[in-house]
Amino acid sequence: MTFQLRESSIFRVALIQMQSGRRPSVNIDTAAKLIGKAKSRGAHYVQTPETTNVMEVDRERLFDAIAPEETDAGLAALREVARRHQIWLHIGSLAIKVGPDTAANRSYLIDPTGEIAAFYDKIHMFDVDLADGESFRESRNFRPGDRAVVADLPWGRLGMTICYDLRFPALYRALAEAGSAFVAIPAAFTRQTGEAHWHVLLRARAIENGCYVFAATQGGMHENGRETFGHSMVVDPWGVVIADNGSEPGIVMAEVDPAAVTAARSRIPSLQHGRRFEVGEPAPRSVARQPVHEAT
Repeated sequence: MTFQLRESSIFRVALIQMQSGRRPSVNIDTAAKLIGKAKSRGAHYVQTPETTNVMEVDRERLFDAIAPEETDAGLAALREVARRHQIWLHIGSLAIKVGPDTAANRSYLIDPTGEIAAFYDKIHMFDVDLADGESFRESRNFRPGDRAVVADLPWGRLGMTICYDLRFPALYRALAEAGSAFVAIPAAFTRQTGEAHWHVLLRARAIENGCYVFAATQGGMHENGRETFGHSMVVDPWGVVIADNGSEPGIVMAEVDPAAVTAARSRIPSLQHGRRFEVGEPAPRSVARQPVHEAT
């Protein structure tokens, strides 16, 4: 495939690490303040974590706290934040009501005028039982998306994903093949799975696809009793971690050079070498028997 960037200038990325609780108004206010600080430090693109607006596992409490997109006060407030600061704001995700008893885990890319440039609904639902007794059934409350999304930034194309999507590498290859120079993986990884897999999976997605990874996270012990891993990270296209926020809430920043994507893909042109193939039983073969010559 041909890979093109619209601009070659270096830009500054800021990842907001949060410890969201049960009250959306408080969480959105916290996010807005951190976004303002990131702007004051020169950020051009700012990303918040998964479920920026609310961390809630109780179904009744969750649906009491969230609203449809058209009336969601948090979304409106963050659109105004992006407009006021004239930045590209990537809301990692909001829990958005899409039916009386159904929600979407939805990510929004907001342009510097406050308009919604793109949105993405998390495709892969986190339905697991962990070894420490924790159990998660995301599909109980959330409707999975069915469409991968790429969006254009001034510096190149962005692939949008969320958290558990990280474990499905075919999604990231599809986004890279669609021209993504950067992939976003806002998350709320559990502490247990984060300690085991977070760093290696983020680096793998960057290396496999020769792209930058931007991953803003939730981190710490939340009001609902859940503990998340933190470690908001920027990974470069060669798999080098160039920024890692650790476990506490705050801001991590990095300078991003789109030319590094071109360089990595030139050194390892795996996107050009991928081939389609079938998976199945071994094909039948007819092998002629060779004559046996007895020793004399």
